[in-house]
Amino acid sequence: MKLNSLLPAIALCLLCVAGNAGAQVLQQPTDTVRRGVVHRLGVDVRPGYVFPTRSFFEGNNAAGKPINTALGVHLKYAFQFSPDSRLGRLYPHAYQGIGVAYNSFFNSAEVGNPVALYAFQGARIARLTPSLTLDYEWNFGASFGWKKYDEETNSYNIVVGSPINAYINAGFFLNWQMAPQWQLTAGVDLTHYSNGNTHYPNSGVNTVGARIGVVRTFGDEPAGRVTAQQQTVGDAGIRGRLGYDLVFYGSTRKRGIFWDDHAELIPGSFAVLGLNFNPMYVVNQYFRAGASLDAQYDESANLREHWVEGTSGDGIKFYRPPFRERFAVGLSLRAELNMPIFSVNIGVGHNLVQQGEDTRGFYQVLALKTFVTRRLFLHVGYQLSNFKDPNNLMLGLGWRFGK
Repeated sequence: MKLNSLLPAIALCLLCVAGNAGAQVLQQPTDTVRRGVVHRLGVDVRPGYVFPTRSFFEGNNAAGKPINTALGVHLKYAFQFSPDSRLGRLYPHAYQGIGVAYNSFFNSAEVGNPVALYAFQGARIARLTPSLTLDYEWNFGASFGWKKYDEETNSYNIVVGSPINAYINAGFFLNWQMAPQWQLTAGVDLTHYSNGNTHYPNSGVNTVGARIGVVRTFGDEPAGRVTAQQQTVGDAGIRGRLGYDLVFYGSTRKRGIFWDDHAELIPGSFAVLGLNFNPMYVVNQYFRAGASLDAQYDESANLREHWVEGTSGDGIKFYRPPFRERFAVGLSLRAELNMPIFSVNIGVGHNLVQQGEDTRGFYQVLALKTFVTRRLFLHVGYQLSNFKDPNNLMLGLGWRFGK
């Protein structure tokens, strides 16, 4: 099965977990999340600027006009844990839920009008006044309905290689409590669309823009000013401990070969398998830091040095590289934002055991962990190399030992 067809399933799994507060009952058996849950319904409008990363956006397209404006309309449902529950005391301002968005780049014939389906989570960063706070929110899911590159019907679009792409968004905004159970939000956000190197082309689409929204809450009022004593209730026994995450993942990827005078796409897809062992020190209920031992097998690594001379195009062939050229072991530094249901993990590492150009140097990891039970989590990640080159998706399962 191609990874492109797995993206909807991944998004659906994340959305189901995000919408299921009962999963957290398994993680915290004594929690009273069934009583007093705060529900949130919101609408966002997000105008944005499209970064001109390729000539296609600058006007080298069938319309002959720059593609530099985007607009998204979002409908979102979220919930907050009861202020009387343990999770509500540990994370008094966190909310999580599911959203759907309609997006336009004002060139539907060549780009499409993709619809995004995503999980999201947000929380307060700081209280500025009694009725005004600075908040953050991330979105992660899949976007459907892109017009992909086609040599005959959409040849200018050298950016999008698949009709389904991952959707990643992060925003920072002011949240004004304008009336009981009504909030007005306004801020900025960044968005990235990509298929994770599962199809070419995969230049990605990147936007930056504004966001303005209205949120209506239902149920008990969200927690207001929280005392230091309330924030540390249930935190004893968490801070200062070590936890260990073990992750197994896999994916497929495309591979291009760069010669002296041109680039050539290798037909077919290649398997990627990996393992991460990630000890993390628990700083507090929100933050973990540590290191990770990372092992990865990439079937496509270092093919360039094993080219069968005289072959090219669809008939290009390679001798199979030895295992040691397709396998690498690295060590990375990791930091993790730890919240109910979701954890966001970032890392920067360097391959210590490797052979060949493709596995040499630094790599970077961004991963979302979605807890199905107290220990078991879904792992959806993306790896870059040398801070700029897309490597591969990391789709798998993980298990948390300890805290």
